[in-house]
Amino acid sequence: MRGSGIIASAVILIGIMWVVWGSLKNYDAHATTIKYVRTEGVFQYISKSEVKEILLPLVKTGFFSADIEAIKEAVEQMPWVDKVSVKRVWPDAIDIKVYEQAAVARWGKIGLLNVRGEVFTPANVDRFDHLPMLVGPSGQQQKVLEIMKGISITLADRALGLSEFVIDERRSWRIVLSNGTEVLLGRKEQLKSFQRFLKTLQLFEPEQIDAMAKVDLRYPNGYTVLWKPEAKAIDWKKMAAERRQS
Repeated sequence: MRGSGIIASAVILIGIMWVVWGSLKNYDAHATTIKYVRTEGVFQYISKSEVKEILLPLVKTGFFSADIEAIKEAVEQMPWVDKVSVKRVWPDAIDIKVYEQAAVARWGKIGLLNVRGEVFTPANVDRFDHLPMLVGPSGQQQKVLEIMKGISITLADRALGLSEFVIDERRSWRIVLSNGTEVLLGRKEQLKSFQRFLKTLQLFEPEQIDAMAKVDLRYPNGYTVLWKPEAKAIDWKKMAAERRQS
């Protein structure tokens, strides 16, 4: 008899739990609406109104039935969004933390590169002409960016900057300095050749460096310079004599 009573009690308890669970499930899915969607982040280029427009149809469901992953993926589709975290906050809120992309360079004429060398394509690329433009083989964005960083550091030591860095299909390099000087390099030992060239710049005055239109480093033991039309003639003998005396 006692065993039968225990079994009966267990059956009743299971039945009650089933009813309660069913009620809670129904309540969670349909009765608990999302009243608040809180968006956190430092936005310079992301539009909060666009974020709201994307989220609106996704948060009309119940608190527990809202698809958190779908919300995350929808916001991540925005070009200026780097990453997103989404979480429910009981009893009626969704918290969204948005991290904005940080552009460090242009990729060609239609894209930007973030700090990891990943391409993103916002509509306002033309506003970033102040960033160096990089061009290179498809899939090599990260490598090109790393090379650019090294070149930029070397140039900064000589009060110069980088405007463009191009690696063509033959793997030859073209560098445009911030003063407009174009530097051509071959397919081998580009960094070594470029560093050797930079060391020779100490022989020139700043205005003479700015007067260089094009420098061709595709020679094993030297380079050629094409001067800008307005460049003043250089007295090489006088310059050499002054360097020997200094």
